[in-house]
Amino acid sequence: MSKSFAHVATFVAGPNAELTAGDLTRALREAGLAQARLDWLDPGRAADAIFSAEAAAADRLRETLREGFSGRGVDAILQPAAARRKALLVADMDSTMIGQECVDELAEFVGLRERVAAITERAMRGEIEFEGALKERVALLEGLPAAAIDEIVETRIVDTPGARALVATMRAHGAHTALVSGGFTLFTERIAARLGFHEQRANRLDVAGGALTGRVIEPILGREAKRAALEELRSALALPVEGTLAIGDGANDLDMLLAAGLGVAFHAKPKVAAAAAARIDHADLTALLFAQGYRNADIVG
Repeated sequence: MSKSFAHVATFVAGPNAELTAGDLTRALREAGLAQARLDWLDPGRAADAIFSAEAAAADRLRETLREGFSGRGVDAILQPAAARRKALLVADMDSTMIGQECVDELAEFVGLRERVAAITERAMRGEIEFEGALKERVALLEGLPAAAIDEIVETRIVDTPGARALVATMRAHGAHTALVSGGFTLFTERIAARLGFHEQRANRLDVAGGALTGRVIEPILGREAKRAALEELRSALALPVEGTLAIGDGANDLDMLLAAGLGVAFHAKPKVAAAAAARIDHADLTALLFAQGYRNADIVG
């Protein structure tokens, strides 16, 4: 018989929802967890339920708890209670730490947003290979002044709610933070600094005479490279797998999410949300802090 050990289910309400004791009690009872101990992290918004369960039952419980809040705008993250506080954050940028896809914003400057956005969507869904899709999109940007990037960052790029708080709070508690993107360093350098990351990694656009040449400088940072970055940083920091947190939304993030101690699909494409061990469909990025056991009073910024 499998051994039971402590698990924690963290419930976080989205912006238009409220988490009530009645809802929690009902969902836990329906999952067979009526004896779980409740701990409010932010009354009305986030709470933990701590209980013992066999590892083999975790997947079933995870789905049951999600279903218990279906249509209510509440996310449920289930994980072992041990080592839930993470020492490494590796985060995707586009549509994760920011609300935009930077290559689509660049394409608007050359009147090709709709065409490029369609390719982006297919790549993020995993319908086409990432590296080829990136080269195809960048080729359409040939001749675009590199100065357009400054304008885009200043006027169009919006931080995802909770992004700065996530990075600042984890840093305040000693974690290392890295922005690892399949996008471009001309964006990540600025965004990483703005959000407070320790470091950033991304693809490099070739620029000549102040304009994009339509080429990406090899090697291309894609799905495998994102996972490799997580593992390299984990090794350099001498951390166990359980000490790592990764977050992303697209198919090129999936290997990274699966390699992390806690891999979170954030408002993700269906294929990614279905495969990841944890998912946030409603709440903002502070949900990742609550999932680590931080209380509202602990959140920085």
